[in-house]
Amino acid sequence: MAETTGSALPIARVLPMLALAHLDREFDYLVPAELDEQAQPGVRVRVRFAGRLVDGFVLDRIAVSEHPGKLGTLDKVVSPERVLTPDIAALVAAVAARYAGTRSDVLRLAIPPRHARVEGEPAPEQPVVTDPVVNSGAWAAYDHGTEFLAAVRDGRGPRAVWQARPGEIWAERLAELAAVTAATGRTSLVIVPDQRDLDRVAATCVALVGKEPVVALAAGLGPAARYRRWLAVLRGSARIVIGTRSAVFAPLADLGLVAVWDDGDDSHSEPRAPYPHAREVALLRAHGSGCAAVVGGVARTAEAQALADSGWAHDLVATRDVVRASAPKITALADSDHALARDPGARAARLPGIAFAAARAALGAGHGVLVQVPRRGYVPSLACGKCRTPARCRRCHGPLALPAAVGPDGSGTPTCKWCGIADSMFRCPTCGSRALRAVVVGAGRTAEELGRAFAGVTVRMSGGASVLDEVPAGPSLVVATVGAEPVMPGGYGAALLLDGWALLGRADLRATEETLRRWMNASTLVKPHGEGGEVVVVADSSLPTVQGLVRWDPVGRARAELAERAEVLLPPAVHLAAIDGSSEALAQLLEQAELPESAEVLGPVDLPGGESMPGADTGPVERMLVRVPRASGGALARALAESRALLGAKKSTAALRVQIDPVRIG
Repeated sequence: MAETTGSALPIARVLPMLALAHLDREFDYLVPAELDEQAQPGVRVRVRFAGRLVDGFVLDRIAVSEHPGKLGTLDKVVSPERVLTPDIAALVAAVAARYAGTRSDVLRLAIPPRHARVEGEPAPEQPVVTDPVVNSGAWAAYDHGTEFLAAVRDGRGPRAVWQARPGEIWAERLAELAAVTAATGRTSLVIVPDQRDLDRVAATCVALVGKEPVVALAAGLGPAARYRRWLAVLRGSARIVIGTRSAVFAPLADLGLVAVWDDGDDSHSEPRAPYPHAREVALLRAHGSGCAAVVGGVARTAEAQALADSGWAHDLVATRDVVRASAPKITALADSDHALARDPGARAARLPGIAFAAARAALGAGHGVLVQVPRRGYVPSLACGKCRTPARCRRCHGPLALPAAVGPDGSGTPTCKWCGIADSMFRCPTCGSRALRAVVVGAGRTAEELGRAFAGVTVRMSGGASVLDEVPAGPSLVVATVGAEPVMPGGYGAALLLDGWALLGRADLRATEETLRRWMNASTLVKPHGEGGEVVVVADSSLPTVQGLVRWDPVGRARAELAERAEVLLPPAVHLAAIDGSSEALAQLLEQAELPESAEVLGPVDLPGGESMPGADTGPVERMLVRVPRASGGALARALAESRALLGAKKSTAALRVQIDPVRIG
């Protein structure tokens, strides 16, 4: 046996990187004398566990172990680099508790794989950030915007839900906040949805403070480049970090600001266990460190509105006169068979007459036209055959769908995809109709038809594997799927938002919220009304979501959305756990779990179509929902984590997936 150290702290408390829930705890190991200096808290080690070598992290060094038996010995210190800082270790534990996961799963998201050659490179010098030039007039456009900027500059840790005005150069505002924070000697963290946004914010930050203090972190970087930049953050040579969702765990010391842009984007939701959302991780981090926090966007989610309503964050909203001056003219119309029948131009070009006229006027003035179409692959759902309101279950407000086995004429009893209850007596709560219709998406035809309708005009496509970041100014038609709209210098002259029902009619909890976000993100690329900018949305103007766009009132719609969620007991008004597995596995979990008394169990039902569960057996996979009041969210997560640990300790091999407050429920 190797000789142990004579140090006053001869024992290392290690967290092994094990996937089993019942092994998510620290284990004590003796530190050999030759590893005493290197085996410090935060380093990577290898230890022998159950007869095999596994990776782990040293969490602490202690003098005496509470373990009554014989202790094993550290096998190896992989690297003396202390990659797991105390702040990140605390954040990892908080995220695991919030999402009923294990710390090892969160650590795999938080710390990138080691690259030995990069680790041996010398660390760059720590840069000095001078006080940047800030556009104070831009911040003055928001109520209390100037005071918020001053609070950030003074290091007072303000928290805000920022509603960017139409046409706002939001990357510049985020860069200013980050630069102001860095000038105080503290660090800044900005989380954006994708690489396009990351490049935009990073370039703006570099223009403000120079290249040295700015580090961009993204999953698309190669292993060496990613680890080099991550080490620069760890070693203190980065003052501003911009990244996608995994960068929310960046090991910044003395954090002064954390900002999340466009928190409603699906890209912020981690697809790997324990499925954390970057916004929630950022809020946990801001709460733990006491730093400034900003959740911003052109539109607003119900979760962001809940932060403002609770008082945890303040509203940062432009005044109505600024909004009116910045927003384009927005016109809505009915996308119905009757409207198309009355409009011969719409039949020829698949555009209602008013949309056709807006496009022709913009092109005639030498401006570009953005045409937004739904992306391919939205799952068909049911809606009212008369008014097209999405069909919802009367018991749990889940989406109704036809079962897989239907009659020869295509008929069948609508069944809830959440609780599994059939509703043969469905009646639309909006108009009272009993008729149902499938909401489907047509795609791939718009660019071709526009090319015929506007002969001689350049038509560009953006979407799928070919997403354009920017297009040149001038008269052209840009057809983009939602989320892939490129920027045009100076703004588009018009935007046509087509097939509104394809977005609004999806069987999704967040369908209306997501639709408004997509519409507003596209509309903010259009010139203001005073400069001739116009947006035409092909959807019924009487719908609340459409009215929210016409009035440019994302805050009002978010507040209404939050109230509707509270009425039907859906997140964020409650906490909801989606649990997937075989019927036997779900029954075992429920038997072991000590759920809060307020817990309500829905289902189980078949896993929603289009979803899969890695690691599941070949048998059918079901989904069960458990919801509790917000006050019981922590108790629910603990109960589910403890139940999984008990099943693991009993050698259960049943695959289970637990998601707390998932973005997509069914």
